[in-house]
Amino acid sequence: MELKDYLKEIKSISEEKAQLISGYFKKETITKGTLLLQEGKISKKSYFLQSGIVRCYVIDLNGNEVTTRFFSAPDFLNDYLSYFKQKPSEENYEAITDCEAWGIDFKDMQYCFHNIPEFREWGRMLLTLNYVSINKKMLSFYKNTAQERYLELLKEHPEIIQQVPLHMIASYLGVTKYSLSRIRKETARKLP
Repeated sequence: MELKDYLKEIKSISEEKAQLISGYFKKETITKGTLLLQEGKISKKSYFLQSGIVRCYVIDLNGNEVTTRFFSAPDFLNDYLSYFKQKPSEENYEAITDCEAWGIDFKDMQYCFHNIPEFREWGRMLLTLNYVSINKKMLSFYKNTAQERYLELLKEHPEIIQQVPLHMIASYLGVTKYSLSRIRKETARKLP
């Protein structure tokens, strides 16, 4: 999906305004393994992910990487708190696959927010959708089993199941890789 189409899909924006806003973004090729943002650094760019998968992760108290979120195309990604408050990030953002993205720097983002009302409304909608996603994940840890969380991820983002290493998916779901292996076997037996 192209950036201007994504802008129009999230919040109704005219073709002309979508084209104008798209002009502030620069196309980037991001290679697998690239850290787009490192914990302790301030986010300088926001991205529209046109292709590929990016994960967020933290290092827990035992020194283990724990995946907190995946972004798969088409999606808009940034560390909202770090980017908009210009404070150090508490997470790492890593390209899991090669990615094509469109980046916008903080200065241009601010210009668009202050001068293009449609972009401001689009940004509000995007923040709302981001909140809903984070809240849904949090609630799923209290209300759903690990298998239900896996099935939901499989249904909503099969590309993550297909392209992301199992240990990253396991940490995202809050299970060991051995438990995930068992869940995958049980699920495969039940599927037609």
